[in-house]
Amino acid sequence: MAEEQRIGEELKKMEWEPLLPVEKKLITYSLVLGVVLLGVLILVSRAFFPAAH
Repeated sequence: MAEEQRIGEELKKMEWEPLLPVEKKLITYSLVLGVVLLGVLILVSRAFFPAAH
C-alpha cells in the first residue's frame, strides 16, 4: 500500500510534457492504418462470407 502511495505522489510531481511531432505522426499513422485495415477486413468478410451479412 505504501508503494502505491509513493507512485501516486511521484506522478503528481511530474510535469506535463507535450507530445513530440514524431509521436503525433506515429499516433496518426497508427489510427489511419487501423481504420484502413478494419475497412479491408469488412470488405474481405463480405466477399467471402456473404451469408453472414
